[in-house]
Amino acid sequence: MGYRFADLIDACHQEWSAYIEHDFVSQLGRGTLAEDSFRHYLKQDYLFLIQFSRAYALAAYKSHSLEELRNAFEGLKIILDTEMQLHLDYCAQWDIPRHELESLPEARATLAYTRYVLDAGARGDLLDLRVALAPCMVGYADIARWLNEQEATLRGADNPYTAWIEMYLSEEFQQAAASERQWLDVQLESLSSARFERLVTLFRDATRLEIDFWQIGLDLAE
Repeated sequence: MGYRFADLIDACHQEWSAYIEHDFVSQLGRGTLAEDSFRHYLKQDYLFLIQFSRAYALAAYKSHSLEELRNAFEGLKIILDTEMQLHLDYCAQWDIPRHELESLPEARATLAYTRYVLDAGARGDLLDLRVALAPCMVGYADIARWLNEQEATLRGADNPYTAWIEMYLSEEFQQAAASERQWLDVQLESLSSARFERLVTLFRDATRLEIDFWQIGLDLAE
C-alpha cells in the first residue's frame, strides 16, 4: 500500500494542528481578532499571492505532460483571475487601496515562506514544489472548514471576518483544494520510503513557515 497526502499530515500532525488551529485563526473565527492585525495580514497576503503566482508559473515549467501543464495553468489562473481580484475587493472593503498594496515591503515571514517554496521548486521537481505549496492551497480549505465547524463561528454580521471564511469555504476553492489532494495522492502512492521522508521534511518546514505567517499579525497587535 502506497502513501497518500493524509500520511504527510499524519507525519507532521503537531505542526499541522498548530497551523490549522493557530490563535490568529481562532480569534478570526470568533471575531475577536484585532482589526489592525487583520489588515496587516491582508496586506502581506497580497504580496504572498504575487509570489505564489510565480510558483504556479514555475510549476508549468516543471511539468512533463499536457495534463500537468493545464493543471499549473488553472492554478495560476485561479490566483490571478479569481483569488487576486477577491483579495483586492476585500482589501478595499477594509480601506486598503490598491496603490498602498503595490508599494508595501514584504515582511520577513512573507519572504521566508514564498522564497522557500520557489527554492524548493527550483531545486526539486514538480512534486517537491506542490508539496511545498500544499499548506497554502489545502491548508486554507481545511482552515475554513475547521472554522465553520466551531461554535460561535459564521453567525452573520457579528463576526467581521465571516466574508473571509466564506471565501475559502466556497465551492470553487474547496474543489481546487480537493483536486490538489487527489493529484498528490496519485504522486505519493508509488514513492519509496526515503523519498517520502524527504517530502515530509519539506512539508513540515513549509507548514512551520505558514505558522510564522499567521504569527506576524498577532505580533503586530502585541
